[in-house]
Order: sequence, then structure tokens, then C-alpha cells
Amino acid sequence: QVQLVESGGGLVQAGGSLRLSCAASGRAFSQYGAGWFRQAPGKEREFVATIDWRGGTTYYTDSVKGRFTISRDNAKNTVYLQMNYLKPEDTAVYYCAASSTAVPGPKTWYSYWGQGTQVTVSS
Repeated sequence: QVQLVESGGGLVQAGGSLRLSCAASGRAFSQYGAGWFRQAPGKEREFVATIDWRGGTTYYTDSVKGRFTISRDNAKNTVYLQMNYLKPEDTAVYYCAASSTAVPGPKTWYSYWGQGTQVTVSS
């Protein structure tokens, strides 16, 4: 079982940056793929980014390419989402997720989810 806890959310002005962290429990996490998702009020949850178990293969939704970077440090059991040039439309609750699939993609099934962290971008 993997337990995930997100942190780093907050309020930021458009054009600013935030770094989200996802702290995971369990030795097996280093072998899991991971991803970030977000959900804005009244909208469906959407895929943001994924990273493979080694941290070498990543995928991003088009709207965040060039602005967001997903990374991981398996020695710390932590996944990060660096968010730059934030826009008001990035406002959402951001969720970290983990999958037993070592190299996940946007449609991979994720079995483990954090509780989410709020990101609010003001204009």
C-alpha cells in the first residue's frame, strides 16, 4: 500500500511559480509510476503530467507543456511538480497519484491518490 501526501499549494499571482511535493510512504514507491492530476470547480479531473519509475520518461498535457516540470527523487520517496508561468486557468485542486505501472501514460489506471492541495492563481 502506498500513501501519498501533497504539499506546496497556495495562492500565487499570474506569472508566478509554485512547486508541489508529493511525499510517499512505502519502499515500493520507487518502482511505481506517478502522476499529477487537477480538478477545477465544476470540471472533470484532468491529467497534468506523469513520470516513470526512474524519472526518465515524462508526459504532459498540452496546456502545461513548457511551463510545468514533473520530477522525482526516489531516495526521498517524493514526486514534484514545478509550475512556472502560472495562469488563472491553472487554478484547481492538484492531486498526486501512483500506479503499479512503472511507465505510466495519461490513461494509466492509478490506484493510489493523495488528498489534494489547492492551487489558486489570481489575475
